[in-house]
Amino acid sequence: MKNGIQIRIKGKVQGVGFRPYVWQLAHQCHLNGDVCNDGEGVLVRLLASADIAEFTQLLYQYCPPLAHIESIQPQPFEWTELPDKFSIRHSGAGRMDTQVIPDAATCESCRRELFESENRRFGYPFTNCTHCGPRFTIIRQMPYDRPNTAMADFPLCPECLQEYESPADRRFHAQPNACPVCGPEIQLCDKTGHILAIKNNALEQAVAQLLQGNIVAIKGLGGFHLACDATNDQAIKQLRLRKHRPTKPFAVMIPSLAWLAKQGIDVSDGLRALLQSAASPIVLIKHRFEGVLNDDIAPGLQELGIMLPANPLQHLLMAVVDRPLVMTSGNASGKPPVLTNEEALADLVNIADVWLMHNRDIVQRADDSLVRYHDGQAEMMRRARGYVPDAIDLPAGFEHSPSILGLGADLKNTFCLLRDKSAVLSQHFGDLDDIDIYQQYQRTIKLFESIYRFTPSIIVGDMHPNYVSHRYAKQLSEQLQIPFIQVQHHHAHIAAAMVEHGIPLDEKPVIGLALDGLGYGDDNRLWGGECLLVDYKSSQWLGGLPPVAMPGGSLASRQPWRNLLAHLQRFVPDWQNENIATVLSPHPWVALQKAIERGINAPTASSAGRLFDAVAATLGICTKEISWEGEAACQLEALASHCQRNHHPVTLPLIGQYLDLATFWHQWIDYQAPAIDKAHAFHVGLAEGFASLAKQAAHQHGIKRVVLSGGVMHNQLFRNLLIEKLQPLEVMYARQLPMGDGGLALGQVAIAAAILKNK
Repeated sequence: MKNGIQIRIKGKVQGVGFRPYVWQLAHQCHLNGDVCNDGEGVLVRLLASADIAEFTQLLYQYCPPLAHIESIQPQPFEWTELPDKFSIRHSGAGRMDTQVIPDAATCESCRRELFESENRRFGYPFTNCTHCGPRFTIIRQMPYDRPNTAMADFPLCPECLQEYESPADRRFHAQPNACPVCGPEIQLCDKTGHILAIKNNALEQAVAQLLQGNIVAIKGLGGFHLACDATNDQAIKQLRLRKHRPTKPFAVMIPSLAWLAKQGIDVSDGLRALLQSAASPIVLIKHRFEGVLNDDIAPGLQELGIMLPANPLQHLLMAVVDRPLVMTSGNASGKPPVLTNEEALADLVNIADVWLMHNRDIVQRADDSLVRYHDGQAEMMRRARGYVPDAIDLPAGFEHSPSILGLGADLKNTFCLLRDKSAVLSQHFGDLDDIDIYQQYQRTIKLFESIYRFTPSIIVGDMHPNYVSHRYAKQLSEQLQIPFIQVQHHHAHIAAAMVEHGIPLDEKPVIGLALDGLGYGDDNRLWGGECLLVDYKSSQWLGGLPPVAMPGGSLASRQPWRNLLAHLQRFVPDWQNENIATVLSPHPWVALQKAIERGINAPTASSAGRLFDAVAATLGICTKEISWEGEAACQLEALASHCQRNHHPVTLPLIGQYLDLATFWHQWIDYQAPAIDKAHAFHVGLAEGFASLAKQAAHQHGIKRVVLSGGVMHNQLFRNLLIEKLQPLEVMYARQLPMGDGGLALGQVAIAAAILKNK
């Protein structure tokens, strides 16, 4: 007969104070045994004579704030030597089957210590405990122990060691635990790397620089920020000029929720919870703070991204500055965010005036996450710091899936690891066409594989033969001699949303509306405005926008007037005799028209994104060129949001399986109305057109569920109109994952797993 019980606990249970929590519960329940971390999670061993029912119940009931228990599995165990107390054992190794914890914003206890003059961590910018601080960004390998992190370079002083070794202390086995005696330090440098000040003096001088209107490069947990005074017009102008960022919106760090309330913002419970969450993302809200913040922070848009201080250094900085600061990514134009002090000095030399840095390595890049909040609803736009690498459970039917690596697409790239039914979606990377970002992406894949002890048996990539991610997928499959599965872009978009909503593997198909910039279609053409019949295993095209030339190829994605020319040439043969011709007259349209006619560098695409660009161009929005992806569409939405009318003489009726753009453009040219009304008319007409198409498809196939995805679906006005016009059908879209390409890799691995199970 066995004399012990072994309890396997899986989930987010490492680096969150779980072992001391177990230790405290065991003493409370008068149990003898031990607990340790290993590759699979947490392992608790108890004497079998003990009644573990109360213990198991308490494990769930008082779980630490950053922890999450997925499963508790007890089984008999044989003690060779009976324990006479409960202890904490050293970590074990083994196959990695636990979750790595995202970085967490400074908890209230640590924040309070920062400002207590008698506390030994008073003013220390690296304070943390088991409830907060860096996790993902400092880890080199599992298990999550100090020697396996960037903190290995900082031996604990006697006082920190005592905290670290005391199960009753909230810093017990807090791997980043540190203090001014033994931990990392900050320093202020000039552009040559010369140290101007250290520790508290560095912080004071950095504050002085900000208040003088200068730009400060600040090293954080997962990267650098470029910061300046958000109330200083000249500072913002200089930042835009130096960063070559003419119009792309900046995020703003505000001092506190109290400051927000002073500006007349209704700080609802939902907004407060999101801003103060452990993830502490940038939150997009519909407020511009007129008269307080410069309009140039987010020109032409109706939303502004705000965030609260998320780490001790930011708390200390904001407490002294006591005003909003622009906090934008620390990178030069066209380059990825810098991660090392050396990169920061080299890449930001023509942008920053001074550098506030520290001597702890950033192991993992983690940009600020971006979440929209409106009408009590949160919507993920960019998933990174604070959310990655939380695991995502696939729905019923995906159990026992093989190890699959999904490599995503080329824009807003993320990759995804799938094992069994648990997926880990990486942080946001950006455009893989940039060689530096591509190298970061490759290094991070290898690091994830090492951390999770993950060896893929299948590689999945996008179908587009010219994608960097496609070529890399093909290269990896050949190197590893494992299969490469190609997944259609828009199929993956819809599948990712299906996963989030828990639609089981064997559920009947849905109608998918996938609208974005571009994606490679099943017919070897570029798509971007499609109605599909979708399950996890397959996707069938049912209709959408007609294909239109993209004159100049990729240039058409940056210069909206090119798309306008292509649409007019295709659908309005006599457009030169219309007033709309004046929009194109400043541009070299004659030569381009001939290129379109001859099919020279003018691939066709059924792209909703390019249609938005063409319409925006007619209203003088970014007609010549955009400076960031989606700029024209975002400004068009912002303009349309001011309209009070509900009915317009502009439609996109159905002709067979296609939306009739010829009718639309003739009505658009004839519609004489203010730009606000016309912008709204386009949104209404497009929503009605796609709703009609989806309803027609749903009726033909006996389906009552529509799933929305693709980057265009982040347009709130269009999406709300579409949902309204799709009634009474059930409509779903992703909220916890980006609907753009940031969620694509999850859809890829789900589709690959379904295909393999089907075979």
